Amino acid sequence: MTPARRSETVLSQRALNRSLLARQHLLQRRRASAADEIEHLVAMQAQVPNAPYVGLWTRLEGFEPKDLADLITRRRAVRLGLLRNTVHLVRAGDCLELRPLFQPLLERALKASPFGLNLVGMDMKPLIVEATTLMKEKPRTLAELGTLLHGRWPDREATSLAYAIRHLSALVQVPPRGVWGKSAAPTCTTAELWLGRPLSRKPSIEKLIMRYLAAFGPATVADISAWSGLTALRDVVDKLRPELRTFRDERGRELFDVPDGPLPDPYTPAPPRFLPEYDNLLIGHHDRTRVIDHSYRYVIFIGTLLVDGFVQGTWAIKRGRDAATLTIEPLRRLTKGERAAIVEEGERLLTFAAGEGAKRDVRITAVATSPPQAPQLRRS
Repeated sequence: MTPARRSETVLSQRALNRSLLARQHLLQRRRASAADEIEHLVAMQAQVPNAPYVGLWTRLEGFEPKDLADLITRRRAVRLGLLRNTVHLVRAGDCLELRPLFQPLLERALKASPFGLNLVGMDMKPLIVEATTLMKEKPRTLAELGTLLHGRWPDREATSLAYAIRHLSALVQVPPRGVWGKSAAPTCTTAELWLGRPLSRKPSIEKLIMRYLAAFGPATVADISAWSGLTALRDVVDKLRPELRTFRDERGRELFDVPDGPLPDPYTPAPPRFLPEYDNLLIGHHDRTRVIDHSYRYVIFIGTLLVDGFVQGTWAIKRGRDAATLTIEPLRRLTKGERAAIVEEGERLLTFAAGEGAKRDVRITAVATSPPQAPQLRRS
């Protein structure tokens, strides 16, 4: 293999921003299938069930909700706890390949949680066997699973038993959860039962890092760790050095990158883009300033608006019987040209989200007077 190019080139914040947008297909929508885009992004945050639909719409030409709904109902894509122990959407093959890499993370999270403290001293192997047997009968909600397990272990708290299984087994949320236009409580079974194949016995952390850099690079080791939730990655990255190119950011930190990752001109025009809640673009790095100012870090919990490549507003859609209103709250004053481009893109978003027949209204409010505050976190 030809060694990757070494470099001490310093990349500015705007250069990193444009590189990230290009790799996330936010400078220009990509002509590709939903399956291909999910694979490219490695995993899409799916704590909010409809978020991946908006995330794919904003990145792909001609994306329709059925494109993703079909992947989920046909078991070609699944939702499960993965990166940072949060719910993500991945392709079926990646579920089986990647999930074992996160088992130590999930076990540590369980041990440190109130649920784990309630189960100290318990042998987990019989618990996993019993839970798997119950899910062979049919997929179960965590509440149902906890109740059934509590029947066998009455001295242990039901919720703790259920959440132990959530951390110790590769549980996927089955449809209709995550299907556009439908609603259901999270109902789970194991990935092996749902997909009919076993988890990988030889998962590759090296491949995961290379895929991350292709979609999010150039990046520091701390960025890789923040995105994945995995630790002790320095030795793995050092092992990959011969295959990588390196840069520095404006603070002197070493950045790693795949050899062919795009590095557009820092002043490449970036059209307005609407991102869903928790989009991985916003939380894919330890240093998020390449796309969002630190004072606006809490807006990731709601829909966000990119203007000139950076988060400059929030958005929400309110639906009525035959109408839909998109309300945009800017975080700074917008120029006349920016407002026109935002309204045009907002109309497209409303057509996607509400359909051609609905009356559509895009409203831009006054500039927010103070940075958003941390909301109450939700579970999914």
